[in-house]
Amino acid sequence: MNITIVGAGKIGRAIIESLIKEGHDISVIDQDSKVIEFLNNSYDLMCVCGNGINIENLEAISMKNCNLFVACTGSDEHNMLSCLLARSLGAKYTVARVRNSEYAGDTLSYIKQQLDISMIFNADLITAQTIYNNLKFPSAIKYETFSGRKFELAELTIKDDSMFADKALSKIKSQFDISFLICYVKREDVGVVIPGGDFTLRSGDKIGLVASPLEMQALLKRMDVLQKKVKNVMILGASRSAVYLANMLAANSYRVRILEVNQEKTRHLYDVLDDSVDVVNADGSKSDILTEEGIDSQDSFVALTGLDEENILIAYHAMNMGVPKVIAKVNQDTYADISGKLGVDCVISPNHLTADLIVKYARALNTTLESKIETLYSLMNGAVEALEFVVSADFKQTGVKLKDIKLKSNILIAGIIRSNKTIIPNGNDVIQLGDHVIVIAKEQKLSDLSDILL
Repeated sequence: MNITIVGAGKIGRAIIESLIKEGHDISVIDQDSKVIEFLNNSYDLMCVCGNGINIENLEAISMKNCNLFVACTGSDEHNMLSCLLARSLGAKYTVARVRNSEYAGDTLSYIKQQLDISMIFNADLITAQTIYNNLKFPSAIKYETFSGRKFELAELTIKDDSMFADKALSKIKSQFDISFLICYVKREDVGVVIPGGDFTLRSGDKIGLVASPLEMQALLKRMDVLQKKVKNVMILGASRSAVYLANMLAANSYRVRILEVNQEKTRHLYDVLDDSVDVVNADGSKSDILTEEGIDSQDSFVALTGLDEENILIAYHAMNMGVPKVIAKVNQDTYADISGKLGVDCVISPNHLTADLIVKYARALNTTLESKIETLYSLMNGAVEALEFVVSADFKQTGVKLKDIKLKSNILIAGIIRSNKTIIPNGNDVIQLGDHVIVIAKEQKLSDLSDILL
């Protein structure tokens, strides 16, 4: 598809890189000449240095041939106006990024309808929601849900004393009366694999588990990794994501404390946060301040400053202070790798979250919205994807036993949701019309359930 991106900041660049990997033809408009020079030298794409609400710049790219137009500058109004202009010039679908919390609810729906914008996203809100979900499931490095929370995916690290260590997957399964599946493994010297029954787990492996919510709780309890529910949360930094997160937590009876060193930002927090949130004007990057503010009594610590390095280091310190659940916002992949080596496994990347959203939307459009992708998660720094499809009449293998379906390599059918029933499938199970099917894919770009077939 022909896709135009306006705004090549952190979010925009992540979207550009992900869409290039998908094989789309990308054009970029940005006002920063240095950014344009970098993109021209790094990728095979068309670049225009200028403003995304300039008609000449839009026409230089040819909006009539534009299948998807994504505006993700730092200005909400700029993004929405450029989408309006692009649509009027012939762009088929438009997507706008917004940041202002006032653009929400009925107001946002009205704007979307009046400006004929196909989709509007808020990266800060997406980030906060992801962190909130992880805090609700503190035992996991990463926690994702499918089909209205009927199915869960959790990433865990195998510890030295784990009952999974040095055991083959087939042996592990035989020891449990719980229905679950280990669907991918990341090992330091091997990379990411989709394992078979003879695969033996080792200490240090990161694994992806899928199960129904009740089975997941029972499994983690048996594994003795089920952490107590988070009640006290300390947040470092007064970013937009921090504000969204604090209000979500407060609305659900969590006790929340935010540390912010900037006095002006601290004063602003009193206007936008729930009254129950404890706001402290202090430098949370200093260990004595964290101790003074009671970090040792917290169930969770979330680092949400604008600096990856600071987030990693303070999260590492919080972990060493004994905080059970530590989360750091990290955008650069190199820093994410460093955090993992330090033991800070739970890192959240707004860039990746947003890029995943746009990739999912682009794949759907690429098959003229006939794709039945309900959910798409990029896992293990993009090495693996977890996708949820709704089975339609054009899938030719309904009613066929899974053991008789020929799948492409590095594909695993991890789960089936049928009405309210969650199934961890075996070879004798079948896929039926209307099912929600969870697929784990490595080195495959799937747009439709039929893409899994040889």
